[in-house]
Amino acid sequence: MAALGWLTPRRRSATARSVLAGEASAEAARKSTQHLPAPESAGEPDFPVHGDDRAAAFFDLDNTVMQGAALFHFGRGLYKRKFFETRDLARFAWQQAWFRLAGIEDPEHMQDARDSALSIVKGHRVSELKSIGEEIYDEYMAERIWPGTRALAQAHLDAGQKVWLVTAAPVEIAQVIARRLGLTGALGTVAESVDGVYTGKLVGEPLHGPAKAEAVHALAAAEALDLTRCAAYSDSHNDIPMLSLVGHPYAINPDSKLRRHARQLDWRLRDYRTGRKAAKVGIPAAAGVGAVAGGTAAAIALHRRRGQSL
Repeated sequence: MAALGWLTPRRRSATARSVLAGEASAEAARKSTQHLPAPESAGEPDFPVHGDDRAAAFFDLDNTVMQGAALFHFGRGLYKRKFFETRDLARFAWQQAWFRLAGIEDPEHMQDARDSALSIVKGHRVSELKSIGEEIYDEYMAERIWPGTRALAQAHLDAGQKVWLVTAAPVEIAQVIARRLGLTGALGTVAESVDGVYTGKLVGEPLHGPAKAEAVHALAAAEALDLTRCAAYSDSHNDIPMLSLVGHPYAINPDSKLRRHARQLDWRLRDYRTGRKAAKVGIPAAAGVGAVAGGTAAAIALHRRRGQSL
């Protein structure tokens, strides 16, 4: 929300609006971290490689770092603050229930949620939404962070690497979450603003699917990163373009399509939704520490049943 075959060549799957969304998100992400100090490094695990300043990690947010969808939690917080009416909250609640049951993104639900969010914030100041985002994180999001994925991100930070969230959620909300988790920054959907006030329009399109890959590519170019040495983490087959960009792709809490794709390409797999172990294909050491905590926190019946069926 500030101004708020996939294995074929990169540009083929991306539209002009995807490119615009990706570049706008990368620029917003870099501006938000220009004055941050470099992270301290501690330890030297086999992976990530300690001291490799041309490597970084990119984490999807919804159902990868956090249980559920950030946009829906944000909607709950706005409803509490009387930004919209009860009937709108009911729609948000239904979309979130569907997301948690299915564990995948429904394009119609996500588009409806984005349209609703844009109409709700139109005319509000960017600074107001940033402040509210801090409160909403504490109210609805903090307790939904997967400890296992958090441990993976920390491993990259401890190795001295930058770690970025990459999400379709509004960039201001994504930046709040990244900062609270101690990450470098966030790539998110950029909503247009004029003189610090939201216009109700997007810059490009939502940061989803090919647009995420464009954002990562743009940020990597600006930061002089070597994508073959970078890692990316996601739960969704929609993020195969982003995962395919890097040399170290990880399927975290994967949907069935991504699980199949990951197994075919020998990508690393880890599932924190249940106590069961996912395929052990080159799992980094830090994942083992977070797996028990992540599995315990997430072992709800709906996710267990779905996990056994995959």
